[in-house]
Amino acid sequence: QVQLVESGGGLVQPGGSLKLSCTASGNIFSFYSMGWYRQAPGNQRELVATITSGGITNYADSAKARFTVSRDNAKNTVSLQMNSLKPEDTAVYYCNAHLRRGVGLDRDYWGQGTQVTVSS
Repeated sequence: QVQLVESGGGLVQPGGSLKLSCTASGNIFSFYSMGWYRQAPGNQRELVATITSGGITNYADSAKARFTVSRDNAKNTVSLQMNSLKPEDTAVYYCNAHLRRGVGLDRDYWGQGTQVTVSS
């Protein structure tokens, strides 16, 4: 199993930057796709960025050109560098680990979330 702990959230002004980190404890971290999701009050949880075990990244349209996801398998961490932050980026950000094994066989693990607030 995998346990995930996020850190790095906080209050930042519009246009500022934050770097979120997620540390995983468990087995075979390198086998998992990792992702960042967020949920703002009144909204559904949405994908922000993902990175596969092979390093292939995917971003939501709202995150493209502003956010960068990366992973360090040696340290069991995944990070999300967020630049040019906007008020609409305000949300609780969740770290996700996904083991793709087939339909009905996939496994997902979630962190507890870290609050990001973008406000002047």
